[in-house]
Amino acid sequence: MPSEKILSEKQAIVKELTEKLQSSTGGVLVDYKGVDVATDTAMRRKMREAGVEYTVIKNTMLRFAANNAGMEGLDPHLNGPSALAVCANDPVAPAKVLYEFIGKAGNPMTVKVGFVDGKLISASEVEALSKLPAKEVLVQQVLGTMLAPVTGLANVLNANIRGLAVALQAIADQKSA
Repeated sequence: MPSEKILSEKQAIVKELTEKLQSSTGGVLVDYKGVDVATDTAMRRKMREAGVEYTVIKNTMLRFAANNAGMEGLDPHLNGPSALAVCANDPVAPAKVLYEFIGKAGNPMTVKVGFVDGKLISASEVEALSKLPAKEVLVQQVLGTMLAPVTGLANVLNANIRGLAVALQAIADQKSA
């Protein structure tokens, strides 16, 4: 049986991991087996830049934390070496960064499962999520779509006023001549 000190340390880790899972908008669980140090270092750097926390975690600790956070469906995916990438403010960031490195030749890393706002998603859904454009691009596309009719109406009205001004100028030039 573990000592009280070790048990309290593990409970603190589980509590911290539970809070991290609950406060994250998105995350991905991967099997990192066989990843070389250079790829892992570059990936961790890219994740830090994107605001993603990437941690290699024991499956038993993650199992307890996931159950505490209400993600019971995570249990079947907790086998083999596991690493967790989570982001508090962007649900797409962990998937984007991971798939940027998974797509590189010779990288044996595989996605086990992901989650968005506490709901588990499959590996194929994580891949689809990684292909979404950035949030700013999506907002620009929506705003562009919303503004297109207004811009078109303004151009049509402007053309009518311009045509009227040209016709009045032509009449004024004709009368002055």
